[in-house]
Amino acid sequence: MPGTEFKVASYNIRKAIGTDRLRKPLRILRVLEEIDADIVVLQEADRRFGKRQRALPKFLVEGHTDYRHVPLDVQHDSMGWHGNGILVRRDIVIDHQDIIHIPYLEPRGVIMTTLGFKGHTLSVFGMHLDLSGLWRNRQAQVIAELAQEQQKLSPTILTGDLNEWRRDAGCLRIFGRHFSVLDCGRSFHSRRPVARLDRIMHCDKVEALEWGVHHSSLATIASDHLPVWARFRF
Repeated sequence: MPGTEFKVASYNIRKAIGTDRLRKPLRILRVLEEIDADIVVLQEADRRFGKRQRALPKFLVEGHTDYRHVPLDVQHDSMGWHGNGILVRRDIVIDHQDIIHIPYLEPRGVIMTTLGFKGHTLSVFGMHLDLSGLWRNRQAQVIAELAQEQQKLSPTILTGDLNEWRRDAGCLRIFGRHFSVLDCGRSFHSRRPVARLDRIMHCDKVEALEWGVHHSSLATIASDHLPVWARFRF
């Protein structure tokens, strides 16, 4: 039934700086409008230096979209944790949210939220993993174990920029032991996609109906990554 279906997207927005080197947050929001997902997991959603201000100003999100961000209560001016953030439709209930500390070589973190909508509960993990393969595998092991415990309570989806260039090795193999890993397609670099860095994974309590990369003329210049998406059914 259509009422049990939902759409998830993951997007590394590079702090809203496009391939033309211009920071245009409204351009990112227009890409999100094109995708039309219920839940959007973002990476590099905050600026890197200073107060780490959110790359998508709150007044723009509220004025131009049907989204609100999942509050993480970590830094006053940020919308995320180590750049990871989640936007959800305004009619979705945010039951719980948390930040997760993981081992890292460079500053990294994971976020998780439990949502209520369409008569169901859904848990979503958002991540941006390390560039180092050794540390990336360590991070994947921690996240996979936590997500395994969470899926006992509710259907669980994991998504983000995994920074894994290999097709079926490294952290993908670790996640693949317990979750279905969707190959959405080549998402990096946006102007000439060659790598499948961005992934969506799910437990067996939800069914993946279709998935892919959102490749529009606007998305090509809005960030150096293209968004990936998947449509599910509870």
